[in-house]
Amino acid sequence: MILKRNFNPLKVLQYVKTELLFSLVVSCTAYLLYRQKLVEVSLPFSIAAILGSALAIFIAFRNNSAYSRWWEARTLWGGIINSSRVLARLIITFTDSHAHQPNFEPSRSEAFKREMIYSTIAWAHALRLHLRREKNWQELRKFLSETEFEAMEQSQNKPNFLHLLAGRKIYTAMANGTLAGFDSFQMEGQLLALANYQGGCERIKNTPLLRQYDYFTRVFLYTFILLLPFSLTGDFFRLQIGYLVVPVSFILSFVFAIIGKVGEVNEDPFENKITDVPLTALCNTIERDLREMLGETALPAKHEPENGFLF
Repeated sequence: MILKRNFNPLKVLQYVKTELLFSLVVSCTAYLLYRQKLVEVSLPFSIAAILGSALAIFIAFRNNSAYSRWWEARTLWGGIINSSRVLARLIITFTDSHAHQPNFEPSRSEAFKREMIYSTIAWAHALRLHLRREKNWQELRKFLSETEFEAMEQSQNKPNFLHLLAGRKIYTAMANGTLAGFDSFQMEGQLLALANYQGGCERIKNTPLLRQYDYFTRVFLYTFILLLPFSLTGDFFRLQIGYLVVPVSFILSFVFAIIGKVGEVNEDPFENKITDVPLTALCNTIERDLREMLGETALPAKHEPENGFLF
């Protein structure tokens, strides 16, 4: 996620270098053809104006759709943070509330709390890796037992498998007296919420923005860039400022190209790019908060922005 307010112009130009190179070639060609009087008829400017207006509407619709996907992804992860905190609170308070029971075992209860909370942290990290299609599963080894980690590695959907483990732990705790009453229903409600958030994230990841928007935006953009200088030459040469055809075409092409690129880079928020939802920082927040609730003081360092970017 980009946090800084100002961008490096050279890096911005890299995003639209193909479009700008095409604009430069076309506008120079139009200028030279008209100047050498090889072509003395120019297109009406209304053609470029109408096409530009249509392109602006199309790009705006696509950008709104892309931002909606990005914001939904961020909202889902906000819900993940909240539900993880609630689940951790329920685990701790429900377990401690049975301290007066005859079969209460402090060591068993403390082990249950730690295993469940560490399993929740592991699930958040696993979802991050799952969405980004990264393979660094060794990050989760410290949160799981060796048996659980090996079983997780063999699973296809690792976040979903960790939820299965959490469910088994809950009902084992119900059976041995660590939990009682309706404790499991409350915890299962939060596991359900986390599962729904995971499903929402997977929907965004696996369902791209309609390819028609991407394709026709590119087609209309290149058509606009192609026709623009030929619509400017007649008026500019008549005003004896023909030399401005190239820079004006270049600037207008840059404006439309960069606006279109904004939507393109935002439509997939789980690709581990600087424009994505900062999953690493969000998982770091979950880990720090849940381990603090468990009573730990040696917390991982807070994930800070790097050069204006939060990952």
